[in-house]
Amino acid sequence: MVGQKEGAGDYVQPLTAGVLAAVVGFASAFTIVLQGLAAAGATPLQAASGLMALCVVKGLIGIQMGWFSRLPISIAWSTPGAALLVATGMPTGGFPAAVGGFLLAAALIVLAGLWPVFGRLVARIPIGLASAMLAGVLFDLCLAPVRAMEALPWLTLPIVLTWALMLRFARLYAVPVAVAVTAVLIAWSTPLPDLAAAWPRPELVLPMFSLEAAISIGLPLFIVTMASQNIPGLAVLRGNGYDPDPRPIFTITGMGSAVAALFGGQSMNLAAITAALCAGPEAHPDPAKRYRATVAAAFTYILLGLGASYAAAFIAAAPPRLIQAVAGLALLPSLASALAGALGREAERLPAILTFAVAASGLSFFGIGPAFWGLIAGGALMLMLKKA
Repeated sequence: MVGQKEGAGDYVQPLTAGVLAAVVGFASAFTIVLQGLAAAGATPLQAASGLMALCVVKGLIGIQMGWFSRLPISIAWSTPGAALLVATGMPTGGFPAAVGGFLLAAALIVLAGLWPVFGRLVARIPIGLASAMLAGVLFDLCLAPVRAMEALPWLTLPIVLTWALMLRFARLYAVPVAVAVTAVLIAWSTPLPDLAAAWPRPELVLPMFSLEAAISIGLPLFIVTMASQNIPGLAVLRGNGYDPDPRPIFTITGMGSAVAALFGGQSMNLAAITAALCAGPEAHPDPAKRYRATVAAAFTYILLGLGASYAAAFIAAAPPRLIQAVAGLALLPSLASALAGALGREAERLPAILTFAVAASGLSFFGIGPAFWGLIAGGALMLMLKKA
């Protein structure tokens, strides 16, 4: 009713939902982001800077979008994009070349927002091939828990059991609680670094542009960000009764991705999984007041970003296989979703399987990683089958 006085619950409920969404989103994927940046050649300080930049920039964008649009638009980093970096590895030219790839992906996201024709062309990329490429990228990473079980069974087993039990009783908290158990095991088994020296510090990275990084990082990063984050994120919003114009969202997140890239961060985009916490009835019974949850989440991300250096120092002190194991568990739902999308259409099934096989193979030609070659192989087979 117009003019009705608001109670404390009108603010407490969305505040709680927003803080929860941010904490769950951060705890579920920050290890993957740090691994991805390190694999692309970032030093520990640059990786911590990239994580901080992603948190702070997406927090600022989330505040701006939520407050001015009055819509529960949640912004996240590209977790599949971080997984892509792990699978691709360091390009020739090191981390500056990877940052050049990040900037190209950001420019393409902006272009998708500013130029409707380009946005429609992107939407025509077969979802089966894009999903298969992502599944191929994720496959080896999702084997990490199995490998860790062989190498460090007594440390890995409690993590896997905790994750499985939480899936049974509180699915949303499965990965964050597994991360907490991992932190306890690391603190018990590993000498910790001097956390007092890990004060947050942005590190400017001057980009280097190369064709290799553009093809192996920039283009696949753009595709997985659009196909596995932005499109599902829009679907979550529409499923909860909101219908925002995607073009300004793409433009602003692309510009934010460019800013974050200069400090070591990869792409950001619409949130998909945690977006449901802010856009659904858990945030508030009244859909017009749920935007407050996204604003609360955005402020929380900024605070979490200030602790990025502490998170990076803690992860650097941990056994790598243990961190890879919990990251692999976090990526299993993404792998399942990508495989379902890849195999959903019978006409695209064989090209999708070929894309998956090549992307998962680790194949590299001319310094260009397997994600790109997977798309080329699958796309070529799809064209041949259509002509046949």
